[in-house]
Amino acid sequence: MDATVSTGTEDSVWGGGNRPLGASYGKMMMWFFIMSDALTFSGFLVAYGFSRFKFIELWPIADEVFTHFPFLHGVEAPMYYVAFMTFILIMSSVTMVLAVDAGHKMKQKSVILYMFLTIIGGAIFVGSQAWEWATFIKGDYGAVETNSGRILQFVNAETGKRIALADFAETLPEERVKHQSNEGIWFQGEGYKTSYSLNEVVAGFKATPNILVRGEKLNEEGEKTLFDRKESLAKILEAKQVVEGANLVHNEYGHRLFADFFFFITGFHGFHVFSGVVINVIIFFNVILGTYERRGHYEMVEKVGLYWHFVDLVWVFVFTFFYLV
Repeated sequence: MDATVSTGTEDSVWGGGNRPLGASYGKMMMWFFIMSDALTFSGFLVAYGFSRFKFIELWPIADEVFTHFPFLHGVEAPMYYVAFMTFILIMSSVTMVLAVDAGHKMKQKSVILYMFLTIIGGAIFVGSQAWEWATFIKGDYGAVETNSGRILQFVNAETGKRIALADFAETLPEERVKHQSNEGIWFQGEGYKTSYSLNEVVAGFKATPNILVRGEKLNEEGEKTLFDRKESLAKILEAKQVVEGANLVHNEYGHRLFADFFFFITGFHGFHVFSGVVINVIIFFNVILGTYERRGHYEMVEKVGLYWHFVDLVWVFVFTFFYLV
């Protein structure tokens, strides 16, 4: 049996011996990277799933968190913007397929067009994610946190919808004191000050009888537990501070682990998309300069296309886990 292995360099793409699975060296390395990165994302999503089902009764409802849409302030559009982001990313994956196909046919102008559209789609997605982060961090309604770390939100008793602190909090003639370091508040070092003090929120709540409090825990109908007026007055006395928006320590929408995983997983994916946009820009200019025409193939476009399809596929799982389930 002839067990020799050729190491010829007649193939400018491979040049490293026999071609395993008929793929070039560059594509094999890209597949190795994708497989390792897929395992990383899988670990993150499994950890998210474990935490969610461990605290399933306290987990925020996505339809009540992601309700914003740019330029539509005050209009509830649950999941609409996230669906728009997903559509843009999927369409950018389609244009990448067309770019790769045009590269196989050595159509430089078509590759330029479809690469440009892919870059635009990726940039829109990254910008949209940045806007979503900013909105999530800023918050919309505000809430209070109890001594046990539970979040209490305020609801209009007539409509059943959440209301903002600004709608009922009173302005008291008191000196606003920042959180002290001995209370272990993360914000103190950054000079954080909420829009209203706890006394102002409590005073406004007591003076407005048509406001109720709801807790984090889900009832049998899958809705947040809503307390009657008497229970609400008792619950508000357990509050220790006002919370506005979300960060790694506090989350006005509910359990803080939800915010932790949101920032970590979507941020990690967003970094991948941003990296993909940068790489696509480099390849885009190489196409314009005719680099791959002179090489006689557009394999670099195909390799970056594999990466782009990967981040697109990962987003499908992130979208499903975070927003749909």
